Amino acid sequence: MPPVERRTVDLSAYPDLTVVYLGMRVNVLAGLKTVLGFGPRIADSVRDNPDGLLLHENMLFSLIPLHVGMRQYWRDFESLERWTRSEPHRAWWKAFLRDSGGTGFWHETYSMRGGVECIYDDMPQPIGMMKFAPLQPARGSIFSARQRLRREGAESSPAPASEADLYRD
Repeated sequence: MPPVERRTVDLSAYPDLTVVYLGMRVNVLAGLKTVLGFGPRIADSVRDNPDGLLLHENMLFSLIPLHVGMRQYWRDFESLERWTRSEPHRAWWKAFLRDSGGTGFWHETYSMRGGVECIYDDMPQPIGMMKFAPLQPARGSIFSARQRLRREGAESSPAPASEADLYRD
């Protein structure tokens, strides 16, 4: 047998590479419509080739319950963040945070510059870092991805939906 052909990649051209895993899980039967409705919209947004998106890959985590996702490679966090604050993503996110449509959503972001951040919305079963790290509300100083990554400029780059929009307390 020939030896295993091991290869790696040279990421020196991508010093600020950011990888994000995203998932949506059906929590109740009505959530199936929500998940299936997002598929074409996500495909359209990827086809629009947003600035900084290097690669988009679809993933299937489970069939029962249906739990689908994607992995995206971005040139840098700023490109990813700029896209999340633009339309149509901003409108999708605000609508989801008002009503999850019977689904749960999560993302985990990994940055070549250092830092990891995650969010889990309406996820009834632990997944990813939820399985080993203590959970806390994503409020205040850790409301946005930029804040959770401890990136400068969180004040000048507000999240797509503000904390005040979501919580009236």
